[in-house]
Amino acid sequence: MGRSRSELQAFSGRTVPDLLGPDVRLLFVGINPGLWTAAVGAHFARRGNRFYPALRRGGIIDRDIDASAGYRPEDLAHLLERGIGITNLVPAASARADELTREQLRAGGVSLAEVVARVRPKVVAVLGITAYRTAFGRPGARPGRQSEEIAGVPVWVLPNPSGLNAHETVDSLAAAYREVAVAAGLATG
Repeated sequence: MGRSRSELQAFSGRTVPDLLGPDVRLLFVGINPGLWTAAVGAHFARRGNRFYPALRRGGIIDRDIDASAGYRPEDLAHLLERGIGITNLVPAASARADELTREQLRAGGVSLAEVVARVRPKVVAVLGITAYRTAFGRPGARPGRQSEEIAGVPVWVLPNPSGLNAHETVDSLAAAYREVAVAAGLATG
């Protein structure tokens, strides 16, 4: 099920619908969809992305999820039943997040605040410190829980699961994601 680089490039600028159920307790916020994610219509779908393995290892989900060909209905239902939502700061797909402009990230911060106000999750987890700093004008922000909220909802900034974030492992991601899942009431400490 491979796609050539030129086939994937055709998905540049496409969007992936937010994953938002009726009871989102933990809203994960990616930077923007990758081209593979846009091609299959499932968040964090690129093979080798550590998002779902980290959720599994952290005890946040109870099954392996492989979104590389899109979501299987039972996996999608499991995420929604668990109260997990997924959105992005910037909806447009690109090959790399560093292709985004400051203006796109800032506009994404405004849009995210609107989504959070509408959905009202218990916790927001932004996956990427640099993107968070830019989107919300917080150059001194550090990973972890932030002193500022978004639309009255607590915000955590956590590591991005992309393979480009090579110093993180599935275990370190699982620990960070579990901590925010505990704050959202999805896991016990």
